[in-house]
Amino acid sequence: MNRELLEQKKQIILGFMGEENYIPMKLKELCYMLQVSPEEKYILVQVLDELVKEGRVEQTKKGKYLLSSAEQVAGIFDATQRGFGFVRVEGAQKDIFIPETEVNGAFHSDEVLVEITDRKEGSKKSMEGRVIKILNRGIKTLVGTFDKNKNSGFVVPDNQKIPVDIYIPATRTKGAVSGHKVVVKLVDYGKKNKKPEGIVTEILGHVNDPGTDIMSVVKAYEIPVAFSNEVRNEVRQIPDHLMPEDYRDRLDLRHLQTVTIDGEDAKDLDDAITLYKDETGYHLGVHIADVSHYVQEGTALDREAFKRGTSVYLVNKVIPMLPQELSNGICSLNEGQDRLALSCIMDLDHTGKIQSHRIANTVINVDRRMTYTAVNAVITDHNLEVMKEYKELVPMFEMMGELSGLLREKRRQRGSIDFDFPESKIILDESGHPIEIRAYERNAATKLIEDFMLLANETVAEDYFWQEIPFVYRTHESPDGERVARLEAMIRNFGYVLKAGTSSHIHPKEIQKLLGRIEGTPEEPMISRLALRSMKQAKYTTLNVGHFGLSASYYCHFTSPIRRYPDLQIHRIIKENMRGGIRKRRLEWYEEHLPGIADQCSRLERRAEEAEREVVKLKKVEYMADKVGQSFVGVISGITSWGIYVELPNTVEGMVSVHSLLDDYYFYDEEKYVMMGRNTGRIFQLGEKVEIRVAGVDKMSKTIDFELAEFYLEDDTFSEIEEIYHLR
Repeated sequence: MNRELLEQKKQIILGFMGEENYIPMKLKELCYMLQVSPEEKYILVQVLDELVKEGRVEQTKKGKYLLSSAEQVAGIFDATQRGFGFVRVEGAQKDIFIPETEVNGAFHSDEVLVEITDRKEGSKKSMEGRVIKILNRGIKTLVGTFDKNKNSGFVVPDNQKIPVDIYIPATRTKGAVSGHKVVVKLVDYGKKNKKPEGIVTEILGHVNDPGTDIMSVVKAYEIPVAFSNEVRNEVRQIPDHLMPEDYRDRLDLRHLQTVTIDGEDAKDLDDAITLYKDETGYHLGVHIADVSHYVQEGTALDREAFKRGTSVYLVNKVIPMLPQELSNGICSLNEGQDRLALSCIMDLDHTGKIQSHRIANTVINVDRRMTYTAVNAVITDHNLEVMKEYKELVPMFEMMGELSGLLREKRRQRGSIDFDFPESKIILDESGHPIEIRAYERNAATKLIEDFMLLANETVAEDYFWQEIPFVYRTHESPDGERVARLEAMIRNFGYVLKAGTSSHIHPKEIQKLLGRIEGTPEEPMISRLALRSMKQAKYTTLNVGHFGLSASYYCHFTSPIRRYPDLQIHRIIKENMRGGIRKRRLEWYEEHLPGIADQCSRLERRAEEAEREVVKLKKVEYMADKVGQSFVGVISGITSWGIYVELPNTVEGMVSVHSLLDDYYFYDEEKYVMMGRNTGRIFQLGEKVEIRVAGVDKMSKTIDFELAEFYLEDDTFSEIEEIYHLR
């Protein structure tokens, strides 16, 4: 039974048991009252088991079911380094605060049953509870650093949310020595006076060995790396070139001028563009690698792709969703090679409005493999040397720039939100050590490809929505009212207004206008981040609720099937539909299985993003480690009660602790969002340029400590710091 159907049936049961005249009933009586047939009895059992597990229904000793007497909910425990934590309940707007004394043996990521012990209206901790039962252990294995002693060893977990060391018996160390990064399987989660126990299952290398750091993240997030022999055998059966029968029943577009535009390092090229213009307007072709032709449903290759969900990009290492023989070979739209594609061909008028479209099985041949740098040099810089090199393509690139501008303006007018945060470009040497970090800004070429991909994704999603065929959409719900209200209250301190009170009333255009007003101001970085945090996460669903951030009524992911499973899945649906329609049995299969596929894709996407962020953080810390004592100029990007965050031009961010501000006793003024000196009245505010000195780095917590250069003192003057802050 899929999750949506299960939730519906749970609500029916809860509603029935919540009726005033309900009396506790056994399973047989419930079957009779709810008119459940013998064939469907197992479904009722499944629903009741789930409700009991969640603590919403109780089963008496006599086997009768009734609503739970205590206020209990099930959720995922999110631990903190300081011992306390929060429980996230699906569908709830607020998390439940769990004090350290009420954690009761729960580990980070455990599924737990919580009893609500207190409600604090209007407080950040609006609900407080205690863990009364651990339903499922979320972490079965972990990665950490081994420390050997005489008779045994301990592993210090890399995950700071697991604040206890893991005891390893002498016979279970696998030969690890102090300083080894290891994978540990937990066999005992410990008790109040007993440490958790585990066994070493894999030694990744010494902490100082090249590549061990990234592999530790890969293992910590349980990201599969190697492909099985079964998968490898299937790949070997796939030709590395097109066969004569592959051209059959395909629209031949090889005569059209076709390009791919990607980063310099990209090898898995899954989208190509054709564009020409006539008296009727623009004719845009977005051609996507026909991966589903090679990755057949139900094969070992398909099962492995589903298990991975997405390719993972870890600075200098790619863990592909598909074996590289496919992702960089026959599936990649390589220059000069005939390739199979699934194309979205759109006819637009001179204003950029779509007049008609078609989705077709095609065969294409890419004329040039272009880079963002080269195309930007043509359309933005008008670099004569580059224009000469690609002279036959320059008219098309200029046309692309034209159309891109029209499409972007249309999205702006409807209210699409564009968070333009600079990404980090990290350059590593041969041993994996970072030698340069710089901000990677989007240019006109990256934006035009983004514009064309967005248009294709919207067009395909709308097409299949109106056909009423089961589909996987990329959805982004409106932000909840409470988060919007918090954002509204914060920006009011800076003189900005957001015309919103609840999620039902806010329009993305209001947030778009806010981002336009703060552009170039000192408070831009902080307000942009807070606006982003007020949003919900985009996810994959079978129900189309639109995309708030894009202000789009229909949206899906169609354009990257080499690296995203949901794209591959909808390619299959589209192709099956084009072959003469989807039969009833297949429609029923999709109705049942697509919700689970969408959920898994959302979960694996989040896993990949978290792993990618983790590697960026650790490489930034490693980069700054040999710069301790050096000074840099940065900008204040955030302020809290415990310190000032400063971002350097290369995107590295560190914190200046309030305790290191030596000329006064400083406090955080929440209303004005400034750090203020009590006696001097000195203010540190967002956007202010400051010179910092790198005070230290912590590789375990992946944090960087700064101090303001003007306050740097020799070691023997730290007594002055203590004197100033003794009043605390």
